[in-house]
Amino acid sequence: MADAVSGDLPRPSTTATATRVMRVPLLDLSEQYRSLEREILAEIKEVLETHRFILGPKLEAFERSIAKYCKIDHAIGVSSGTDALLAALMAFEIGPGDAVVTSAYSFFGTAGSIARVGARPLFVDIEPATYGISPAALRAFITKNCERSPNGELRDAEGHRIRAIMPVHLFGLCAEMNDILKIAREDELLVIEDAAQAIGAEYPLAGGGAKAGAMGQVGCFSFYPSKNLGAAGDAGLIICPDEKLAKRIRIMREHGMEPRYHHHVIGGNFRLDEIQAAILSVKLPHLDKWSAARRAAADFYRAEFQRLHLADNVILPSEPYRNSGLTNHHIYHQYAIRTERRDQLQAHLSKREIGTAIYYPLGLHQQKCFQYLGYHDGDLPETEQAARETLALPIYPEISRDAQQYVVQSIAEFFTA
Repeated sequence: MADAVSGDLPRPSTTATATRVMRVPLLDLSEQYRSLEREILAEIKEVLETHRFILGPKLEAFERSIAKYCKIDHAIGVSSGTDALLAALMAFEIGPGDAVVTSAYSFFGTAGSIARVGARPLFVDIEPATYGISPAALRAFITKNCERSPNGELRDAEGHRIRAIMPVHLFGLCAEMNDILKIAREDELLVIEDAAQAIGAEYPLAGGGAKAGAMGQVGCFSFYPSKNLGAAGDAGLIICPDEKLAKRIRIMREHGMEPRYHHHVIGGNFRLDEIQAAILSVKLPHLDKWSAARRAAADFYRAEFQRLHLADNVILPSEPYRNSGLTNHHIYHQYAIRTERRDQLQAHLSKREIGTAIYYPLGLHQQKCFQYLGYHDGDLPETEQAARETLALPIYPEISRDAQQYVVQSIAEFFTA
């Protein structure tokens, strides 16, 4: 197996035809676990022996470490990435009569959390290069569809008070936050970053680089096992720079309880348990190394696609911040290509035992549960095109160059058949 971290490359084949079948999973966590097994098991054993299962020292240590990593003052461990969004919205008292502007090209939890607090999701289209909210579409939406009430509140056409923008940092790449933050300041809106897929990703923020989640009022992360920093189950995190807000979020994660058995607000059961915190603490020091390995894998993919002259058939992931001087300009949570023949290509790769995934087959505005919002096909053309064309290929820190070469040769075989 070639070294995915050092970037040592096998001698490339000169043929575009895949001559043998090689099983390549979309994601393989086995090697990562083997390398950390002893340390992880020791941490779990300690939790079991001390009987501190909830809100104990392991969680506190993890929160301190990841706050330092994100270069922010406060980190609050919660039960999942979706619960992170939900707790943040509840902490800001966003609810019925309110609205939040967000992306329709995202995991369901983004808009689902807004709807669950009783607020209205307002969808705007994406920027195809980043898959994040398009600043131009955001500005156009506010200009054309919103107005200021007599008391200065921004409201949509149906009178909902627009409280926040929820940008999504998709596939490991930050959205265009300079422009989004500028719009938020001009319109006095909160910024709640959905950074579930972008832990450690950096963005060239005006005045100096910043990490995903640390640019708005709060940032929300998921540690679902398949994430770059993954737990052994559901887990999430909220980060923020404000002490009062951090305290309120901590209260929210325990049913709004402060002090014990006294409830002045209604929260939820959003606690991150000690075992998950312990596992994440073991993994966190390796995160930047793993991100570098994913970028090396992405570089190899790009070179192979170019070598086999596939540029006319496949659109490769964009790296708009590559020359910004930031190391983690992209962390490649997913390596998503685009092609008009996406579904046929996926079927071909499946026959070749290559794992792929479609993120996401529908825009959120097209989901049945959001029909009440009144969107129609064609309302968000970039989102809908991405949903038709995007296909995620295998990528993880330990993927071999032989496996990657087989993936690209199989794609070339499909287009030359």
